Amino acid sequence: MTRIELELRVSDESKYSPELLRERLAGVREKIDGAKKRRDVEGDVALIGVTKTHPPEAIRVLYEAGLRAFGASYVQEWEAKYPQLPDDIDWHFVGRLQSNKAKYIADRVIMVHSVDRKSVMKSLHRRCEEPVDILLQVNLGMEASKGGVPSDEIEALMERTLNYPRLRVRGLMGMPPYRDDPEDNRHHFRALRETLERLRDTVEERDPYRAKLLTELSMGMSNDYEVAIEEGATIIRLGTALFGPRSYDG
Repeated sequence: MTRIELELRVSDESKYSPELLRERLAGVREKIDGAKKRRDVEGDVALIGVTKTHPPEAIRVLYEAGLRAFGASYVQEWEAKYPQLPDDIDWHFVGRLQSNKAKYIADRVIMVHSVDRKSVMKSLHRRCEEPVDILLQVNLGMEASKGGVPSDEIEALMERTLNYPRLRVRGLMGMPPYRDDPEDNRHHFRALRETLERLRDTVEERDPYRAKLLTELSMGMSNDYEVAIEEGATIIRLGTALFGPRSYDG
């Protein structure tokens, strides 16, 4: 038994056992492959393990099983875990970013998924020495508790990014309302794909290079990622499906 496995068994044998974590990852990968075969949209799907509330030891097990992309939701929590984990992890920031926290993630994450306002763009641009990939967030269900702009405002949001040349817009991110039946969110995922297609066509008229960068759709979480993949997701963000329920989920 490795040191990591021993640590996990001592801390939470039932929830974070290495065998269970590896089993979950294998199951998710199998479902991803199945969903890709069922969809008409071409392209690969990147899996991001969302680490919110989960310990570094559990993250390391999935890393050793081959997962290299992980997502952080809260800057302060991520700052505590970051030094304890391998240097070659591809970190994504998937939570709602406050402009005053941008300095902590600048040049340390490979993508920010949740850009939806000028203040965040300005802070990221000022803090990043190297170009950073971002996604513009669309509020799919128009929920007050979630960030993002309405779909019909995405062109205006894209226009604002022209003022910040170190920000590379790679596509869109969206989180539909939680539904017990994933099929109830299919229309949201389809709408986000159509929004990206519309945005790409608009940008193509003025800047073909920027239009070619618009390839990513970050959509789909643990309860609905198969439907999201079927509708064209290129990135899925999974926490519970990999790590199990978060501690405050009961």
